[in-house]
Amino acid sequence: MLVVIVGAGSVGCSIARELLSHGHELLMIDPKPEVIGRSGLRGARWLVGDACEISTLREAKLEEADVVVSATGDDKVNLVVSLLAKTEFGVGRTVGRVNNPKNDWMFDDSWGVDVAVNTPRLMTALVEEAVEIGDLVRLLTLQTGVASLVEFTVPGVSHIIGLTVGAVVWPQDATLVAILRDEAPITPSPDDVMEAGDELFFISTIAAEDELRAILSSDTDSGADSPS
Repeated sequence: MLVVIVGAGSVGCSIARELLSHGHELLMIDPKPEVIGRSGLRGARWLVGDACEISTLREAKLEEADVVVSATGDDKVNLVVSLLAKTEFGVGRTVGRVNNPKNDWMFDDSWGVDVAVNTPRLMTALVEEAVEIGDLVRLLTLQTGVASLVEFTVPGVSHIIGLTVGAVVWPQDATLVAILRDEAPITPSPDDVMEAGDELFFISTIAAEDELRAILSSDTDSGADSPS
């Protein structure tokens, strides 16, 4: 897979190291030539230039990229690069770094962003996920801001303990995709019984989060199928 990363700062270089270790082909674009030597990246190709300029992206042959990652510290640059990648070069997948949470609403398909990575929000979510047991925590917003990855840690006293996954009437637009138990991931099936301490991971629309939260946090078993 060919990945183009715009921005060779600490974030861009960290992503690059991971991708290189996984065997992907990598092109880094940055306006500062001095970052090449200090990056320590081995195996990446480099292009020095302004990624907001069409000429630079043409030189990079952006149309050949499978993924473009806009990882600069400037939200305006990340938006422009994502938009150009989509509209001018037809790149199939774009990832945009959000530096200022106030700009999060702009990182959607109208600006050519498939996945927005809001580092401050993600760090906040991970902190909340570590301490908030018994509440639904949004970990990541996916695609055009319509769907999200959310997590719920089952508290020691919960009405869903002992219920099977299939016994709960989940919201139509929320899907349980994984259970983390004793640090081991489980692919959920209808017959899996939920236990205290389980971490439940859902892909949900933003609109369905409140309904999902109500089902998980309810003191009653109103979300479960009635026994036959």
